[in-house]
Amino acid sequence: MKAYIEEQLQAVRKVTDFVPRVALTLGSGLGGFAKDLDVVATVPYKDIPGFPVSTAPGHVGQFVFAKVNDVPIVCMQGRVHFYEGYTMEQVVNPVRLMAAMGVETLFLTNAAGGAKDGYHAGDLALVTDHISLFIQNPLLGPNDDSEGVRFPDMTHVYDEGLQKIIKEAATENDIDLKTGVYVQLTGPSYETPAEIRLIRSLGGDLVGMSTVVEAITARHLGLKVCCVSLVSNLAAGISPTPLTEQEVIDAGNAAAPKFSALVKSAISRM
Repeated sequence: MKAYIEEQLQAVRKVTDFVPRVALTLGSGLGGFAKDLDVVATVPYKDIPGFPVSTAPGHVGQFVFAKVNDVPIVCMQGRVHFYEGYTMEQVVNPVRLMAAMGVETLFLTNAAGGAKDGYHAGDLALVTDHISLFIQNPLLGPNDDSEGVRFPDMTHVYDEGLQKIIKEAATENDIDLKTGVYVQLTGPSYETPAEIRLIRSLGGDLVGMSTVVEAITARHLGLKVCCVSLVSNLAAGISPTPLTEQEVIDAGNAAAPKFSALVKSAISRM
């Protein structure tokens, strides 16, 4: 374990000795989910030495330790992004710390632009794969063999068993769950119509500014990974209106009930 992760873990343990099994990362506009949890403890990011603090609007910036139907979880109420000026190592710091806490499964969520025909703002989409050609790989640099192998396999980043669980949860809650391939770009500018056409030609369906580097890091650490995207808006060139940050937040608020139902039902099965 990296020295700074050990120091951060000790800071968290001073507040709580709660050991989560599932980590849930809440994307833009989805932070309200944490308000309905059976909370055991909270730890603001600013109270953890060297830990990156969320600066994006709508990202509270704290760990919430709770239970979802007896499943112990740690919820990231707000994440950090590369576009905020952090190094890639800082961006994936939360994943490493949550793994050190005892997490076995990383449940990622995000707000994404929809680039696939048939998507509508407010849809939920299960991520089945990703494309990471446009961002810096988080595993660059010396490899710690105690964490994972130098060249980790990425054939099945998003665990097929977890995908099945999420699909079953969607059916149980009468949620029309889409599927798609997620593409991470750096941001913070939204994509141009030409960039969306390129992404579509490569097989990308969802586009955003997070998730992929976290998923890669989690797989390197041996965690199981799953991901659900909120289609917060149609991507540039598809949407008839300019893209705005408020649109993302509004879509998250509107989708909150079905998002909460899906995530809670899925986690209860994990």
